[in-house]
Amino acid sequence: MLNPTMSPIEKVWHYVLRITSGLTLLFLIMPVLVIIPLSFNEGSFLVYPLTGFSFRWYQDLFSAPEWIRSLQNSMIVAPAATVLAMVLGTLASIGLTRGEFRGKGIIMFLLISPMVVPVVIVGVASYLFFAPLGMDNSYTTLILEHAALGVPFVIITVTATLQGYNHNLTRAAANLGASPITTFFRITLPLIAPGVISGALFAFATSFDEVVVTLFLAGRNRPPCRARCSAAFAKTSAPPLRQRPPC
Repeated sequence: MLNPTMSPIEKVWHYVLRITSGLTLLFLIMPVLVIIPLSFNEGSFLVYPLTGFSFRWYQDLFSAPEWIRSLQNSMIVAPAATVLAMVLGTLASIGLTRGEFRGKGIIMFLLISPMVVPVVIVGVASYLFFAPLGMDNSYTTLILEHAALGVPFVIITVTATLQGYNHNLTRAAANLGASPITTFFRITLPLIAPGVISGALFAFATSFDEVVVTLFLAGRNRPPCRARCSAAFAKTSAPPLRQRPPC
């Protein structure tokens, strides 16, 4: 609802901002909206117009044992990595924003470095670290690595939310006798919940969509759904090898 004290120019900019935001969101989700009807295509190629309506691809997905295993692996790794990234990222954000100390910038850089370091380097380094320990093909390793990749997103979103947080509320709760844990769960967490939820969504999407690091660590027995999709796509889209003509 518009503020009755707004000038005509402010009202125009109000509607322009919302229309622009809506068009931007539509532009961002348009590729997804275009792909969804193709999943019901009867043909074997992702092309328009559709050759027919069919559930054959969903039937193949839920009837193939390898795809079921991959989906189960993803649903084990992604939620666990999301929860771990959400907890670690939230605690790190609170610790970094509550005070000034020497080396704060370096710590912040190290925490968000998985976001900027190429995933190939992360995958190779992770394999070289976990392989000698015999942990290169386990759920624990995948969860830890995917959590490390998701922590930067949680830190950024929660830190942005904490910029507008009123620390006087925390001091008031302490003066009234509330413990730090009670203050966190009853005051701090509800106020920063939008940033925590946003970071968790980004962390889940990062974990569910990760391929390169997963290929280094998952092995052939525990490929998540995204890695299985990449392997299947590469197998079906690879051109046939040309045979050399006989001499």
